[in-house]
Amino acid sequence: MSQDIIKLVEQSSLKEDVPQFEIGDTVDVHTRILEGDKERIQVFTGVVIARSGTGSKEMFTVRRIVDSQGVERKFPVHSPRIAKVEVKRSGVVRRAKLYFLRERSGKAVRLKERRTDRAKVGK
Repeated sequence: MSQDIIKLVEQSSLKEDVPQFEIGDTVDVHTRILEGDKERIQVFTGVVIARSGTGSKEMFTVRRIVDSQGVERKFPVHSPRIAKVEVKRSGVVRRAKLYFLRERSGKAVRLKERRTDRAKVGK
């Protein structure tokens, strides 16, 4: 009984258009920032290194390098503060969590780009 009530409450807070991205993708996360009565969009660009949780508690972790320092940020997938998530590049990965990237620096952090078969025009 109580599980059903929790599911109903969670359904109301879920987003309809959930962004499609995977581990290893380089994404732009557009977040809404409130400063006083003004609202602006701030973009956080990085590689998705982890995804966890389900439903309204689903989170993803994005990592990027700023001034030779690694910066990680966790975002809720269904948060109203996230305006959109754009996939810039897809990476080839064989792990569910890319925590090994934390120990790497320089060119060793890069991931191979996943090839996608585009619609072949004229063939």
